Amino acid sequence: MVRCSDASLYSGVTTDVERRFKEHTESKKGSKYVRAKIPLRVVYTEPCASRSEAQIREAQLKKMKKEEKEALVKSLEPKKKTKKTSV
Repeated sequence: MVRCSDASLYSGVTTDVERRFKEHTESKKGSKYVRAKIPLRVVYTEPCASRSEAQIREAQLKKMKKEEKEALVKSLEPKKKTKKTSV
């Protein structure tokens, strides 16, 4: 999933995440949606065994509510360490 400048999340299928993100940001090969929304960074990826499996998963992701997608993205973020203080 790609986070766009308007905070939306874009999902797509690719065999090379870096190449595809570069296409979205630097060429006309990017999707119209992403070109209009300005992609900022890749925030979530999932490996799949086949293109067919990836397309099925993409359809599942696109049906998810925004809150569910955000929770999925957040689940991969590193946990922030909190400082322990003593009295």
